[in-house]
Amino acid sequence: MSRKGLDYDQINENVKKAQYAVRGELYLRASELQKEGKKIIFTNVGNPHALGQKPLTFPRQVVALCQAPFLLDDPNVGLLFPADAIAKAKLYLSYTSGGLGAYSDSRGLPGIRKEVAEFIGRRDGYPSNPELIYLTDGASKGVMQILQTVIRGNGDGILVPVPQYPLYSAAISLFGGSLVPYYLEENANWGLDIVNLRQSVAEARFKGITVKAMVIINPGNPTGQCLSVDNLKEILRFCHKENLVLLGDEVYQQNVYQDERPFISSRKVLLDMGPPISKELQLVSFHTVSKGFLGECGQRGGYFEMTNIPPESVEEIYKVASISLSPNVPGMIFMGCMVSPPKPGDISYDQYVRESTGILESLRKRAHMMTDGFNSCKNVVCNFTEGAMYSFPQVKLPPKAIEAAKQAGKVPDVFYCLKLLEATGISTVPGSGFGQKEGVFHLRTTILPAEEDMPAIMESFKKFNDAFMDQYEGNSWYSRM
Repeated sequence: MSRKGLDYDQINENVKKAQYAVRGELYLRASELQKEGKKIIFTNVGNPHALGQKPLTFPRQVVALCQAPFLLDDPNVGLLFPADAIAKAKLYLSYTSGGLGAYSDSRGLPGIRKEVAEFIGRRDGYPSNPELIYLTDGASKGVMQILQTVIRGNGDGILVPVPQYPLYSAAISLFGGSLVPYYLEENANWGLDIVNLRQSVAEARFKGITVKAMVIINPGNPTGQCLSVDNLKEILRFCHKENLVLLGDEVYQQNVYQDERPFISSRKVLLDMGPPISKELQLVSFHTVSKGFLGECGQRGGYFEMTNIPPESVEEIYKVASISLSPNVPGMIFMGCMVSPPKPGDISYDQYVRESTGILESLRKRAHMMTDGFNSCKNVVCNFTEGAMYSFPQVKLPPKAIEAAKQAGKVPDVFYCLKLLEATGISTVPGSGFGQKEGVFHLRTTILPAEEDMPAIMESFKKFNDAFMDQYEGNSWYSRM
């Protein structure tokens, strides 16, 4: 029988190599259990609204009016919508060539790109050029577009932090490149060791790999650390010396739960450093409406900004963007509302501040609750979640549990997470899906379950974990608390 184009042995090998643990075996098993009637708590993905976070009122009002512009012609519209939301919707509709159902420029609506540039300028203290800002369907699409542009083949390497968000390993595999890992130091609160970084580059070059770019995730996913100015300067100097493009994943910049290291963008630090580095280092920065206090994951709004990228390369990036014709326009409207929210004196300002501040304050409390809960468990240690939306505890699995996993044909932390899922309904992601040092095991969970539900969830986890440890180890165990 002749082979057909989509038979498994005929499809692209790079597609087979790509792995994405966030929606992998654990998620599929959780979905099966849910269909069988079991209550599942999906903490495997940073999806705030799915775990009960309420949408902010103002962006939804603006988008509702843009989606149904006939409401603007209703004489009673002012009874249902505040005047600033009505004005914003009219402004955004004026940016389009036919409402939200019409294609936009392939880079996104110019008016909203201008608002993004103004937001970046206020944040960093340096003006931004809207012509170098591309709106995308979430930050992930932008990351993939840039990686596709950078990677020419398996001889090109991308430095990626380990543990890492598996978008990067999956996309690098998909585009036929080589992932070059650099390990974060758990004992140093997931800090970056520049010596390790140099060693990773040297080893890759020894193998014949051309290292072309470096990824940083700040605040970290899955590790939750926030980079200091000194950290960022060290990274920027390293990239400058090694001629690497820096890819700054900054989607969690609003999610910071401590005051010692507030978020500072790579771009600001770079420009503060001055010439020659500020004029020479190539930087692409990413942001999204999916995280922060908006949490609008399903709306798929994002952007990337390019710094010091040659005009000829920008033209090629535009060409690739134009193949998809247009990013989704409603996502752009959400982006506009995020970077240009109500101002003091606007009708919606007080409500917007109350809602956004309430979300961030609650997330800060949940970060503490989850870290303390993990550290009270047998054989579990967890660094505090300084930022982002995740805890990444290390689980010290007993030898008997590792052997039981081997007998079951499972990676040890997958074995543990499956047992956790079956017993409690808590759906997590095993640390092996993000990369980790040999013989060390973790899991990732979001801190997004509702604040009032967190004590019961952590008690459920502790009950399972301590029973698991007793089953496979006996009475000898470790706790940080």
